[in-house]
This record gives sequence, structure tokens and C-alpha cells, in this order.
Amino acid sequence: MTTPITPHGANLMKEELHRLKTKDRPWVINAIAEARAQGDLSENADYDAAKERQSFIEGRIADLEGKLGTSQIIDPTTLEADGRIVFAATVDLEDLDSGDKVTYQIVGIDEADLKEKKVSITSPIARAMIGKSVGDVVAVEAPAGIREYEVLQVRYI
Repeated sequence: MTTPITPHGANLMKEELHRLKTKDRPWVINAIAEARAQGDLSENADYDAAKERQSFIEGRIADLEGKLGTSQIIDPTTLEADGRIVFAATVDLEDLDSGDKVTYQIVGIDEADLKEKKVSITSPIARAMIGKSVGDVVAVEAPAGIREYEVLQVRYI
């Protein structure tokens, strides 16, 4: 099974993986060696902390390698969706109740960040938007009830 991801999201994952392998992993190996040199490991807090950090780093490396291995990179600039909302599209919406305008990009699970207006493909708002076009109304089930948005613009940037 493949997981969709944008080129930006894939690059962020690759950069983190590179940092973990080239900086964090060697640093923690050195920290473990220094802690071992201190002697008795049964009461060595530095050793325990370094081993715990090493476990986290190795787990994250495995996680990133697995995700990158099963990712399908979807470049929004190459999409031909005829104005429909699809994965990686950037969508301008207007809240029909308040008139507030908001812009979201539909991205993969691991790259979602509401502060950057990036919503996961699995989020309720993204699922409601998929397949819609400019002028359509999107109904989203929110904790406070159903919210409706009009699609103002769909971009593939």
C-alpha cells in the first residue's frame, strides 16, 4: 500500500533522515562510548540517557525509511484534475456563515500542519473537499455542527 506525499513533505523526511544518520546517530554513539568509559553502568545516568536516545533515533530512522519506501510522491504542479480538488491541491474556501476566507493544501498524514494551513488527506475537511470544484459547497462535520464552505479557487502549486 502506498501513502501519498507531496515533494515538499518527502524532502522534509529525507532531510530529517539524513540528519539522524549523519549527525544524531554518531553523536549518540560517542555519548554511549563516553558513558561506558566512566565505569559502572548499573548506576550511570548518562549511559541510560544515551541508550534511550539511541533507541529513539534508531526507531525514527526505521520509521522514516519505511514511510519513504511506501510513499508515492505527488507533485501538484503536474496534476491535470480539470479544476477538481485532489490530493496536493491548494484550495481557497469561504465560510458561508461568517464570510471568513481560508486556504488549505491537502497533504499526506505526516506533513499535515494546521499552522501552515496544510490538512491531512484523512481529515474531515479534506475528505469533504475531494472531488469538488470552484463554486461547489463543501459541508464539513465539525464538533459544533455542520459547517459549510464555498470553494473559491483550486490551485495546483
